[in-house]
Amino acid sequence: MSPPDPNDESHEPVPCSEPLWCVTTTVSEASNAQQLARQILEQRLAACVQVEALQSHYRWQGQTLAEPEWRLTLKTTAAAGPALLAWLQQHHPYELPQLCWTTWQASTDYARWVCENVGPQDSEAPPAAGHAA
Repeated sequence: MSPPDPNDESHEPVPCSEPLWCVTTTVSEASNAQQLARQILEQRLAACVQVEALQSHYRWQGQTLAEPEWRLTLKTTAAAGPALLAWLQQHHPYELPQLCWTTWQASTDYARWVCENVGPQDSEAPPAAGHAA
């Protein structure tokens, strides 16, 4: 299946007037990853947080290290991105946290879901149907 043609006007426009962001960070403990994910979702700074185990190889304070870590991949909006980064900087357990982000495109329905689940809660919004990640 090929990506949608951006010149095809028959597709419904993405309901967000801003780009979407994908933010990544890592922590050393699964419990830290779960706690950060829960707090970020409760504050609606991201619509989704995926947590996965990995092995990181890096240089730190003159040493080459290889350590198990947990990566958090967070889906948010460009409007909420700076607040999410500031929150992570304040609450992250690392002295120098990895905070990386990219803008990305998504299907119309997924982008709508992200936008509806980030930022102030709309008390008029109906409950979301189905499952998204």
